[in-house]
Amino acid sequence: MRTTEKRRSDPERTQHRRKQVLDAAALCFGRSGFHGASMAEISKAAGMSAGHIYNYFDNKDAIILAFVEQDIERVMAELLRLEQSDDPLQAMLDDAARSVNENVDPAKWRLPMEISAEAARNPRIATAVVEADLRARQRFQALFRAARERKGLAADDFTIDGRIEAIIALFQGVSLRALHNPALDEAALVASFVVALRALCLT
Repeated sequence: MRTTEKRRSDPERTQHRRKQVLDAAALCFGRSGFHGASMAEISKAAGMSAGHIYNYFDNKDAIILAFVEQDIERVMAELLRLEQSDDPLQAMLDDAARSVNENVDPAKWRLPMEISAEAARNPRIATAVVEADLRARQRFQALFRAARERKGLAADDFTIDGRIEAIIALFQGVSLRALHNPALDEAALVASFVVALRALCLT
């Protein structure tokens, strides 16, 4: 039986192997950067031959595209959780501290920043990032609009679109602040983050 046929007959093993490669790549990209990390380095970290990695990913671009998809799946799961809450807007405020604390953790922001940097110079990655952002943003817009309408708050396109962009900018900006100012006061940041988020969500 050929290798491709074996992979197709055992999707669970394939999924495990792909995760093994992605975990190793995340470690290598975080340590050496996208261009600094070689496939040989990734294969060593994954505990498999470089040739074996190519059974699952054609190149490093394919690996970073898998990370983009992983991230959108995480965001969609978070949006689903908000959709299922009784009050999505209040749930966002309640989760503010957790969100800030997660986003100042270098272990969480190194890989997304590496992806953003690569998207700035690689059109293929940029297209994937833009498309993923659009999918998440459209779902967030629908959730945000419905939640504001239930509270009798303005929900016209101008209000929704502008506030959605500001909220996303707040979340994405936390990691950049943590990079530029490693000594930032997390508690103070959380308190101010909640003030800004409350104004954007509930006024």
